Amino acid sequence: MNKVSVIIITKNESQNLRDCLESVRWADEIIVVDSGSSDDTVEIARKYTDKVIYNEWKGYADQKNFALQLAKNEWVLSLDADERVTENLKNEISNTDSEKFDGYRIKRDNFFLGKMIKGCGWGNDYQLRLFRKSKTTLTKRLVHEAFYVEGKISNLKSTMMHYSYRNFKDAFDKINYYSTLEAIEKQNRKKVNAFTILITPVIAFLQHFIIRKGYIDGIYGVFVSILNAYTKLQVQLKIWELKNKSADTK
Repeated sequence: MNKVSVIIITKNESQNLRDCLESVRWADEIIVVDSGSSDDTVEIARKYTDKVIYNEWKGYADQKNFALQLAKNEWVLSLDADERVTENLKNEISNTDSEKFDGYRIKRDNFFLGKMIKGCGWGNDYQLRLFRKSKTTLTKRLVHEAFYVEGKISNLKSTMMHYSYRNFKDAFDKINYYSTLEAIEKQNRKKVNAFTILITPVIAFLQHFIIRKGYIDGIYGVFVSILNAYTKLQVQLKIWELKNKSADTK
């Protein structure tokens, strides 16, 4: 593998960032793009790299694209602050043939309240995170943005760790934020009424707990499935609110 640049976008990630940066100390370049943290995020980042840049927040895709353009190396690894590169993944990246493919998906081991979740669809979570800068763009989505690589893509065998929810407060805060973005994104193409508001969360719970085998994680699978149902409920309610506000202004 050629030299690798790591890009990370942050805002108020002091509880996560140190462990993330420790896991990529081996990288040839680390770039942290911050959108105005009020905690110790920037100070922590500067202990690991001199490339800590402020950029006004305009959305996930725009922020990650800004960070991508700053990378000086052709190969780029994109991480979130709550993700960790394992020793096995580091070694695999270092020994990967950079001529065979243009991008690599990496499987995430997702943790909820400290426990790795294998069901709920979380046990097969591959993310395109290692790629050639010259062949990579970002999808223009408000939420669940993704990298797109024009070329051949493969999967790495080693995994990264993802500590998305350390406690229920984290979960509810993220659900509230992401559901707002999802509602804005979908308001013009989703129909919402009393039936969909009632049935969508139920379907979401059953899909995660039964179809995606959340039951194998016991009570943790119950929690994750409930939170997914709660997310879908919030999206439904917020779409309804947006549509009614729009109707009132006409």
